[in-house]
Amino acid sequence: MGRTLPTSTMLLDEERIRWHKFRRALRKEDHALLDEMLDDIPRHVQAQAYASWVTPYEAMLVSIILEDKKRIKDLAERLSALESLIKIDPL
Repeated sequence: MGRTLPTSTMLLDEERIRWHKFRRALRKEDHALLDEMLDDIPRHVQAQAYASWVTPYEAMLVSIILEDKKRIKDLAERLSALESLIKIDPL
């Protein structure tokens, strides 16, 4: 017997394929940015599977936002550390 329901990974892969035409319509310089955003999605596939009520599209968006939020937080911490270093040891 086979599975009757697609896995979360399969659903997210299908959703990513749906975005192919959108990607083609973007400017060439934006292709890589969209690809980076879509590459963030598999990092949270377990959460999407656990929260079975979440649609693949919602899971994609939240995954992308979470990864961007982590990057922003990391950059803010690095900037704060650099600002502290500058104040301690001015040039």
